[in-house]
Amino acid sequence: MRLPTHITVSGLIRQVQAEGGFATVLAKGERDAGTLVLILTNRGSLSIAYEIAPQADGTRGWSQAKAETADDPAAFGEYLNRRRHQDPDLWIVELDVENPERFIAGPIES
Repeated sequence: MRLPTHITVSGLIRQVQAEGGFATVLAKGERDAGTLVLILTNRGSLSIAYEIAPQADGTRGWSQAKAETADDPAAFGEYLNRRRHQDPDLWIVELDVENPERFIAGPIES
């Protein structure tokens, strides 16, 4: 059994803020079972979007969905808008904190 999405999001935001970072919900999805996309950045660096996806071994894990590039920063926003229109239950949460990749490390409960 997995945690409801709103609890996962709330916990991530509190943890980031406790470490002196900034976290915000860019799009709020379905409260209990919405899909979660995390946008990771550190002090204005180029952002990377991660989404939980099925892995080859049958488990679920974070996978890089889209990376922002300096050549075409608008493409990143367009990707997020497309995902939001594809899945109205989608949560998009930005975490701006030092070493943000640690928030996607570790196992994911099914």
